[in-house]
Amino acid sequence: MIIVPEAACPELLSLDDAFPAVESVFAAMARGDAYNFPVVREAIGHADALYGFKGGFDRAGQTLGVKAGGYWPHNLERGLGGNHQSTVFLFDPETGRPVAMIGGNYLTAARTAASAAVSVKHLAREDSKVLAMVGAGHQSAFQMRAAAKQRGFERVIGWNLHPEMLSRLADTAADLGLPFEPVDLDRLGAEADVIITITSSFDPIVKAAQVKPGTHLACMGTDTKGKQEVEAALLAKATVFTDEVAQSISIGEAQHAVAEGLIAESAITQIGEVINGTHPGRRSAEEITLFDGTGVGLQDLAVAAAVIELARKAGKAIEIVV
Repeated sequence: MIIVPEAACPELLSLDDAFPAVESVFAAMARGDAYNFPVVREAIGHADALYGFKGGFDRAGQTLGVKAGGYWPHNLERGLGGNHQSTVFLFDPETGRPVAMIGGNYLTAARTAASAAVSVKHLAREDSKVLAMVGAGHQSAFQMRAAAKQRGFERVIGWNLHPEMLSRLADTAADLGLPFEPVDLDRLGAEADVIITITSSFDPIVKAAQVKPGTHLACMGTDTKGKQEVEAALLAKATVFTDEVAQSISIGEAQHAVAEGLIAESAITQIGEVINGTHPGRRSAEEITLFDGTGVGLQDLAVAAAVIELARKAGKAIEIVV
């Protein structure tokens, strides 16, 4: 069995490495070669924590496993590394024997950023020049770095509920060699070619009337029942894509539009269909496209498998006998 500790993962797996792993597993899901298991997520009644499991099996990649972990809201105040904690376990699909245990915190950030970037690659207009960020938390830097590789963006604009946090976006844009400007939501919608939302909001932030024709949105923060980053009416104006339809309508951004009868489940397309060429994706320069990134277990397994191979090649895999 191989162990890759949390601290080693950022050194081994770049965002460039995460991108093809996520893109491939999305394609496998759309072909029916990979499927996610039902998600378990529970309040444990201790430390205000949420704990759960996301797992699946990728027949094409021969990857079987589970990510275990959740949210401990008091970790940062205790001086620990982060409030989100997770570990990925991989198993041999032929025998069920454990293959690997990998720290999952950085991998979660990398795969989430990669999934938004996959949507930008396959759905954003080729001439997109302005990248907009809604949200300036820890994950926002990963999102910006991954998305910036997919188009020739010339500048970044951003909004955050707490403006004092916008320095993270400014610093990340500077590292990428791009100018950054804080803007209000009206300007953001009017100027952006690509909008990435990455917040923990339970109330819609971006309104349908604010988004101009031709925009691509990647909504990455809604992964729980009740959360919402964009107005439900926006999904009715857009062509909607997702990682997994079942999660999109139950815990993703589409939950609200479906509940209000604004769109039907059948109107939502897996991004893997675009990757595989069975769906055309964007059909015109005026079309608004929206990717509802809910986060699925197969993404975690895909990047974990990639880390194992990189650790082996780098001689950094810790092997134990079980």
